[in-house]
Amino acid sequence: MFDAGWLNIGSLVLGLVAWIIPIVNLAVGKKQMNKKWIALTIISFSACAIAICLQIFYNLHLLNIEDWSALSEMRALAVPSTVLVIVTILLNSSTLFLYWDRGAL
Repeated sequence: MFDAGWLNIGSLVLGLVAWIIPIVNLAVGKKQMNKKWIALTIISFSACAIAICLQIFYNLHLLNIEDWSALSEMRALAVPSTVLVIVTILLNSSTLFLYWDRGAL
């Protein structure tokens, strides 16, 4: 059918996108006003959510093929997912405060 490894690669790429967008937004925001910062923040949060969904689908795949040893290591998924969400929230909150101070709302 499909190679489930692509779910992990997609999750990693989308997780990086969720972090790179607000970092670039912060870098640009210090130099000039970015009028699309709200849309970029929504894209960042969406990439974070989809990355976590892909990990859930990967775990569903492991359940379907009855790979119990891989499923027993759920901490390996819980910790990075938590870090992804926390860092994404912090980066996008920083963007919000940067543009809030400039009256860009």
